[in-house]
Amino acid sequence: MAGMQDFWEFSDDFLGGGTITTVGLDPWVITDTSSAGTPLYTRLDHGESAGVFRPGVARLVFDSQAEAQNVCLSWGDKLAFDINSVRGYECGVRFVAGTGGAKDTTTTVAWGLTGDRNDAIDSIAIASIFRLASASAVLPVVIENDDGTNTNDDVATGFSMVDTTWCKFKIDFSNLDDVKYYAGLATGGMARVGAATTMKMSAYSAGLQPFFQIQKTSDTNVDGFEIDYVRVWGVR
Repeated sequence: MAGMQDFWEFSDDFLGGGTITTVGLDPWVITDTSSAGTPLYTRLDHGESAGVFRPGVARLVFDSQAEAQNVCLSWGDKLAFDINSVRGYECGVRFVAGTGGAKDTTTTVAWGLTGDRNDAIDSIAIASIFRLASASAVLPVVIENDDGTNTNDDVATGFSMVDTTWCKFKIDFSNLDDVKYYAGLATGGMARVGAATTMKMSAYSAGLQPFFQIQKTSDTNVDGFEIDYVRVWGVR
């Protein structure tokens, strides 16, 4: 019979509250590039934020210091998920604008599975990610991949996030020559997005880590990004 001897799964619902630190909350580590400011990174007590409750939420938020800030929740480059055994990634996330219900023009957000992280998202050598780049109350989601040989940047998905609305995202790694991306509202199903572009990850053969990053160039905005849950699974 199939069981743990054949399959593995990692999941985190970020339950329990408490601060996540740059030292780490195993296996998670925060990377914080701020110098004068103090961005917030924490697990919310029973997940309350902007009037919406979840049973555990990791929250990453800029402070108002006028400086470039990069806040990343990852495994600190512990690349535990061998790409040839990974079969899927799923998460629930939302963007929370600091003011006015719209993402600031200086803010960029990305999430998914990557190799070693980099402050500059486009400089991450290995990545299979979703990304927000445009600034508006309606936030178009794009997808990107890079396996060291095959690269696709800013592939349109036709799916948009709205400020404070929970959404869910999935990546299917069952065929590394055609990695598939899915998106949908947290209250409904998911549909495949970006299907017109073949997203290959087959030139890479090492490990991956979960990755959630929000960054701004020098600016006073206090935009935030919240993670309800993350799940990664595969075969042994």
